[in-house]
Amino acid sequence: MKLIRIISVALIVFTSSLIAQVKHTENTLNLAEGQPNAPATLADIAWLAGSWTGTGLGGVSEEMWSRPASGGMMGMYRLIKDDKPIFYEALWVMEEGGTLVMRLKHFHPNLVGWEEREKTVDFKFVKKDGKRMYFSGLTFDSSGPKELSIYLALRQKDGSVREEIFKMKRTK
Repeated sequence: MKLIRIISVALIVFTSSLIAQVKHTENTLNLAEGQPNAPATLADIAWLAGSWTGTGLGGVSEEMWSRPASGGMMGMYRLIKDDKPIFYEALWVMEEGGTLVMRLKHFHPNLVGWEEREKTVDFKFVKKDGKRMYFSGLTFDSSGPKELSIYLALRQKDGSVREEIFKMKRTK
């Protein structure tokens, strides 16, 4: 359960610069404090819809996304190690005020939530660059119709930030 505690703390990524877009890790950006999200619609990220399987966090990562409908997309994620689920996520990408926001909640294998009941982990939309969608501390990069790289900035206990890379293949 040490890994779960580390991940839950690490998923909160803080901004620390006064310019609009701050390079956070090699492949992630943040918005500076007070900067508005860049304009975007679900059409910009609709290519993410489908099922993806690959590697990340030292195990097998599976992620599924619905097609855009009613102003949002919903997703599910699970991490598997040694044929056992480590944790799950419920994910949403929503259009709000002419931009996108990604929200997620984590769950232990017994489906007990990590975050408080009223809380979510939110990722503000930073910018679109081709098929690369930047959210604060999280980047989705489609290098082709069947390949996806996800880059996640994880804050460590010592305050440093490292980048976790998820290499995914489309399964549906």
